[in-house]
This record gives sequence, C-alpha cells and structure tokens, in this order.
Amino acid sequence: MAELMLFRRDADGRDVELSGSTVALEVELQRRVETGLETMLGIRLLASEYPTGPWHRGRIDTLGLDENGSPVVIEYKKGSDSGVLSQAVSYLSWLDSAHHEFEALVRKVLGAEAAESIDWRRPRMVCIAASFSHHDRVAVQRLPQRIDLVRYRVFEGDLLSLLLVDSSPGSPTTASSRRTRERSPASTSAPAFPTPSTPADAGLVPECLRSLYAELDDALMAWSEVKVAALLHYIAYRRLVNVACVVFRPKHKVILLYLRLDPRTVTLEEGFTRDMRELGHLGTGDLEVRIASAADLEKAAPLIRRAFEAA
Repeated sequence: MAELMLFRRDADGRDVELSGSTVALEVELQRRVETGLETMLGIRLLASEYPTGPWHRGRIDTLGLDENGSPVVIEYKKGSDSGVLSQAVSYLSWLDSAHHEFEALVRKVLGAEAAESIDWRRPRMVCIAASFSHHDRVAVQRLPQRIDLVRYRVFEGDLLSLLLVDSSPGSPTTASSRRTRERSPASTSAPAFPTPSTPADAGLVPECLRSLYAELDDALMAWSEVKVAALLHYIAYRRLVNVACVVFRPKHKVILLYLRLDPRTVTLEEGFTRDMRELGHLGTGDLEVRIASAADLEKAAPLIRRAFEAA
C-alpha cells in the first residue's frame, strides 16, 4: 500500500519525519473533510448523516455531488473496518432506488441547474479510513460499483493528508442526467453509454484526432496514480479530483485540454492558452490549452507537469 511520509526541518537544519496518527472519533474526521470537501475531493456537500429509510436502515455520513455531476456517498472509519465495502454497496443500492429523492435534495441545496445535470451513470462511493486490507483492495477491483479507497492521516500542526490508495471506475449504467433524457427520448431504448475499456473503443475519440490523442493520453498517464473516466462529453484524468479534462473539436482538428491550474500563474498565449474562470465549458479546469499538433503537445508538457505536481 502506498505510504505518505512528511518531514519538517528542525532548528539545526535537519529533516525530521512527522509521525502520523488517527483521529479519536470518526466525527472529527467527518467534520474536517466536510469543511473542505470541495477543495479536497471536488465534491459539493448536500447533507450529513442522511437517513436511508426503514429498508436500508442506515445513515450516510456524507452525501454530495462531484465535479462531474455524479452522486457521491462518503463513509468514514477512524481505523480499519472489514465491513466498509458491504456498507458502501448497500448505500449505493439505496442511491439507485432514490433518484427522485436525491434530485430533490440537489435542487434544494444547489439549485435546479445542478439537479437537471446529475449524471446517474456512475454513482460514486468514497471510503476514507486509516487503512485498508489487501482483501479490500482486491474486492474493489471486482465490484461493479465505482469506489475510491482513501487513506487519511493527521499530523501535528493541524495537518491532514488524504491518499488515494485504490480506485475502481465501475461499470456505467444506462441511466443519464434528466437533461440528457429530455433531449434524447430515444435513449431509453438503448444503453446511453457503452462499456469498452478505453475512450477510443467507446467511440469518444474522433478518427482524425486518434493519433494526437494517443500521444496526449501517454503524457497524462505518465504520472502515478492517475485514473481515467470516460464521461459523456469529455474524458477526465483524476486523482482525488480532476486534474485534466479532454474535449474534442474534430471540425477544427483540435483537442481542448482543461488543466487544474490557476491561469494567473501562466503566461497566456493567444491561440494556445486561455483563462476559463469566467467562461462555461465542458469538463473542469480553469486553464484551456489548445492542442492541434505534436509541437503543441510538447509546448503543453510543462503545464501538464505543473498541474499533476500540484494535485
């Protein structure tokens, strides 16, 4: 399992390792994460301790909506718990049966636009615990649900670390957002999204951009612990949050790359990079990079490196 080591420099200039520990109460961890939920995990908070009703007989620690519009259930364990995955599957089962209830909650907390854009194809479970067993990690890869295992540690100085130790992309269902259903009535007669292993196989990559995308994909996947999510309108490369999103413009033979970088820290170049903070676009990320050639990709490499180093 991946290990995170933190060091501080003492008065003599020597590096001293900080000793990580766990919280005394799960609620301490829950409140800390919920306070910074969008910054830490790219998830907007909907509710805490949400009751699942008499059939499922539980209370979801944290209920949210992530940056891709996917419903998210978060559970916390101060130590390790062999039952965390069965609990996760149970709550995702509740979520599958509570579309209208969840949509009403999103509308109440985040507004009508967010409720209409919910993507039901890949509901997500995030388990945050002090540790996970080998069996937990194997089980995640076998389950059809989308589950992230996140290890936490607290350090002196009020520091909190979150480390993604394993993740399963899950198998997308045929469900879609309400907006997509309304615009595409025929989608009920066929799966809204295929289940191939790569974005190219899914038909998301236009033929005229496949070679260029393959090079870009290599550049994005060169970083450790990167997960790929082939979504309806874009491809997301993420760790705990989206770091890069890819959108295709085949008419212009251009790939738009959106990076999780502050455009104010970049020297913008007309026709190559653009500040998207005040502009709506598919995917997430405030810096747009236009890639139309291998030369553009080479020029984008330092920006990609900065985005992943900061993630």
